[in-house]
Amino acid sequence: MKRYLILLLFTFQGLMAQVQFEAKVSKNTLGLNERLRIDFIMNVDGDNFDQPSFDGFKIAAGPSQQVSQSWINGKSSFQKIYSYILQPAQKGTLTIKQASIEYNGQTYKTSPIKISVTNAVAQERDPNDRPSGYPEETLNLVAEISKTNPYLNEPITVVYKLYFFNIEVTGFKELAKPKYNDFWNQNIDVKQLSLEEGSYRGQRCYFVILKKTILYPQKSGRLTIDPLSLDIGVRLPTNRRDMFGQMILTESNKIVSAGAKTINVRPLPEASKPEGFSGAVGKFDFRVTPSKTTLKSGESLDLVVSATGTGNMKLFTLPKPVVPNALEMYDPVHDEKVTTSLSGMSGRISDKYTIVPQYKGKYAIKPMQFSYFDLNTGSYKTVTSSEIMIDVLDGPMQAQASTTANASKNVISKTEQFKYIKPKTTLVAIAKNDFYGSNLYYSLLFLPFIILPIIIIAKKKKEAIDGDVTGNRIKMNNKLAKKYLSEAKKQLANKEPFYIALEKAMHNFLKAKLHIETSEMSKDNISELLLSRNANPESVQNFINLTENCEFARYAPASSTSIQQDFDRAVLIISELEKQIV
Repeated sequence: MKRYLILLLFTFQGLMAQVQFEAKVSKNTLGLNERLRIDFIMNVDGDNFDQPSFDGFKIAAGPSQQVSQSWINGKSSFQKIYSYILQPAQKGTLTIKQASIEYNGQTYKTSPIKISVTNAVAQERDPNDRPSGYPEETLNLVAEISKTNPYLNEPITVVYKLYFFNIEVTGFKELAKPKYNDFWNQNIDVKQLSLEEGSYRGQRCYFVILKKTILYPQKSGRLTIDPLSLDIGVRLPTNRRDMFGQMILTESNKIVSAGAKTINVRPLPEASKPEGFSGAVGKFDFRVTPSKTTLKSGESLDLVVSATGTGNMKLFTLPKPVVPNALEMYDPVHDEKVTTSLSGMSGRISDKYTIVPQYKGKYAIKPMQFSYFDLNTGSYKTVTSSEIMIDVLDGPMQAQASTTANASKNVISKTEQFKYIKPKTTLVAIAKNDFYGSNLYYSLLFLPFIILPIIIIAKKKKEAIDGDVTGNRIKMNNKLAKKYLSEAKKQLANKEPFYIALEKAMHNFLKAKLHIETSEMSKDNISELLLSRNANPESVQNFINLTENCEFARYAPASSTSIQQDFDRAVLIISELEKQIV
């Protein structure tokens, strides 16, 4: 009786207990390359746990479940926990939505949790994660900047290098691209990733150059370059070894970041800045070149204003020439022949003006000045062009032209009175040729009589092909052999799919050549049939050995070299048997 009373008391306590279901996180702010633990904790044994949608996160591990129950001073406590390890996939403020459970016919939900994800942060790897006696591995993404205190519009370079040591990199993808706010920027193509040897913080390691960028600051002061963050697939050593004593590697993902960089941009000196300075920074040669200086009435000339050299070629404007009113100047045609490399922009930019003289006489185009800031000397330089004299040999004089224009005002010449009346016309016939009796009519009439025999012949040929069951089967097996051999070639990097495809290719080759089914593919029967078809005994034995090796190699360790050798052997053996079998 006492036992029933205790049981009744516990039941009553359970009914009166308040249900608690909440979510707890290990941190509310983390870097893009850090991980987050979240626990969903309940004090009752709830059913139908429904996890939230982890938008913006990847589940790195979980869910794992823990259940604990204790009795203290006659009071029972119960706790059930579902745990996850989350990896953020993007920056910003992310929300972990509600999870839910059911208990005694009611649904209970957790509160949403906001998580702030910032740029990737520097991390130190726990040395206990490495196998004992194994050297420490290195995996670092570094942004190497050529200059951190440039002048305004002075070129700087950013080279992103991935340093690694005692770690195998299998691939990478960008998580966050760097932003170059207040910079003119251009990426320099990295045509091929090449492995180079170097050092990082005094440690010998390897590196690859992933990205190169040239920057021209467009604003003075402290400018920030957002970091490049990568999700890198790696293979890490473990404490386990295989049957041959080789250390077993485990595949994982690491997120690395180059970190934000600050550039302190110096303004150009204001005290000595020339009038008309348009922002050119570098080293330039300035020229003003006319296509001709002597011309007749009705002719035109081209005036080319150009700057050649190295500097911010695309980021400044050339001065505009000033010409007399007697010369009509049209808007320029701008041309750029500029190449951009890690050393900056270099080449030539030009403005070509077309100038048409209106009157006879000699006219001067004033000298032009072009100023630029020389980075080598830290001072402004000004280049002045020569004065250009234009000699117009004939045409009206400017005063005469004015008088003539007033006298001829509102006078219409006789030749222009009937200018818009056409003296000739083109007549088009109203009647058109009828379709009946035309060449097109007879072509369409007799076309069915020509097509019908072709359709009948094609149909009979198709029926004959479809009726050849043996021939169709041989064609199908030949096609399958080629297909699986091609599939094996694609899977050279994946051992098990490679040997499955290679084995299927060899079986289908036998089906096509020996006209046998899968059930007849015993080793003795294959050998007997191949030899009876005049196949070389050595080639037959090589074929059987390779077939047996496919089954064994699927479960045994194999290097990329041995896989390539097996593929080459298969191609050679199939080619030999193709020639030998009659």
